[in-house]
Amino acid sequence: MTSLIGQRYEVKVGSVAHGGFCVARHDGRAIFVRHSLPGERVIVEITDGKEDSRYLRGDAVEIVTPSPERVDSQCAVSGPGGCGGCDWQHVSLKGQRELKAAVVAEQLKRLAGIDREIVVQEVPGVAGQPEGLHWRTRMRFAIDEQGHAGLRRSRSHDVVALQDCAIAHPRVLEAEVFGATWPGAESVMVAAPVGPTVETNETSVLVEYRDGTKHQALGPATLVNDAVDRLWRSRVDGFWQVHPSAPAVLVDAVITAAQPRPSDVVWDLYAGVGLFAGALAPLVSDVVAVESEAASCRDGERNLKDLKTVKVVHERVDKWLRQQADPQQLDAPDIVVLDPPRKGAGASIVGMICGVKPRVVVYVACDPAALARDVALFAAQGYELGELTAYDLFPMTHHVECVAVFTLS
Repeated sequence: MTSLIGQRYEVKVGSVAHGGFCVARHDGRAIFVRHSLPGERVIVEITDGKEDSRYLRGDAVEIVTPSPERVDSQCAVSGPGGCGGCDWQHVSLKGQRELKAAVVAEQLKRLAGIDREIVVQEVPGVAGQPEGLHWRTRMRFAIDEQGHAGLRRSRSHDVVALQDCAIAHPRVLEAEVFGATWPGAESVMVAAPVGPTVETNETSVLVEYRDGTKHQALGPATLVNDAVDRLWRSRVDGFWQVHPSAPAVLVDAVITAAQPRPSDVVWDLYAGVGLFAGALAPLVSDVVAVESEAASCRDGERNLKDLKTVKVVHERVDKWLRQQADPQQLDAPDIVVLDPPRKGAGASIVGMICGVKPRVVVYVACDPAALARDVALFAAQGYELGELTAYDLFPMTHHVECVAVFTLS
């Protein structure tokens, strides 16, 4: 069938959808439109789709009637055909939070059958920086054929070479990866340590080559971050929250949701380098922190070595949960905290968690659709969704972090 790429239509933009775009219709067919806002009338240029496609994708290349929430972008390459790293540079911060709230609410309604009004909480940014900008402390930059660092276009392998990045933390920019060339590299990972006691530490740059080798070009291979009254070690290419305020915000949310008691046993699943385990350990009797990545477990053991009530387990979460079920090897948990990958926990893991009947389950989620699917799974096992709080930890992007609480009904 004939490709429609490059065709232009004038459309009225409808509601926001999960993924950083809004939905419009033309001749009865849905068009997923980036760089638009609900209620706008725009000229959309099709970027993906054929005459027989069920839906099309496109960019708003001309704004006929703008939304009141539309603002000037702070990034020169964020518009149509440009960098895919930010979805909402053209939206006020208040408008961004409203869009994210609408997405979370829609996913809960569609996938879990729950009507819930959602408010996305504003999170403090970086002191001295414009609101919503220069917050991201870890970034992996792709390398183009000429060896220049940048980010990929939306839904493309093409690299947009950069001279600046509006969401990169100032210390990430200080590494000056845009001013260098990186021959043979696939990507360059830049990570900046943050916190009151580590601000003089070096930013790290890890080069990942196309042949699979890696080279530490600058700074240490393991960073130390200062958060929630502890020092946290994590590898440059490992997991650590990218927004400087995220550790404190999420720890506070988890503790508030869990309402821990001194006699409680806690299972911290997908524990990473131990953030939630370390925060809960002084408040409870025992914590088991389960993590599948060996390097994160090693970091976690170092981070928590002074906390004698914490046991770090290197194992896949699903495999470890099966081991606890038959025969039961540990005291059943009073609290389960889980922070699964973007795809969510899924039916098997949700079923095993519910099978040990914790008093409360606290679920930290970075994907609204995955969370909503798991909300439905918990409900089928008798665990009702209580409080759900959303945080704007990824300004200028469509991403949003949620903390959900489940209790046995």
